[in-house]
Amino acid sequence: MFKGFRDFILRGNVIELAVAVIIGGAFTAIVTAISDKIINPLIAAVGSPDMGGLGFRIRPDVEATFVDIGAVITAAINFLIIAAVVYFVIVMPMNKLAELRKKGADEDDIPPTSEELLAEIRDLMAEGRQQQVPDQRIDGDDNPRH
Repeated sequence: MFKGFRDFILRGNVIELAVAVIIGGAFTAIVTAISDKIINPLIAAVGSPDMGGLGFRIRPDVEATFVDIGAVITAAINFLIIAAVVYFVIVMPMNKLAELRKKGADEDDIPPTSEELLAEIRDLMAEGRQQQVPDQRIDGDDNPRH
């Protein structure tokens, strides 16, 4: 049961997913800071001084009826920034790699995938463990101790 779980965790795509989530969280913080400190003030400057941003109130005397168009614009800009980064950092290089593989490029020109590198590391570690663990026997016992 634990071996299956370990194999699942050590697959390249699970590790890549974990790294992507961590980097995505850090990148989201950057985009949020840009939105809150640069984009929102610019959008709020377009609104009137008594409104607090780009938008309008459905009922002038009720604060909760403020329709914040600036927040929608900010969310759209955030989406475009994140989509552009994902495209240029992940999708475009992967498409280029797939194109090189499809063309039958020389194997030396194609960088190895993460899965191939992780499998090679796993194999080297397993090989190193086998060389380091001597066969230990208990006095008079023919069975090796593990």
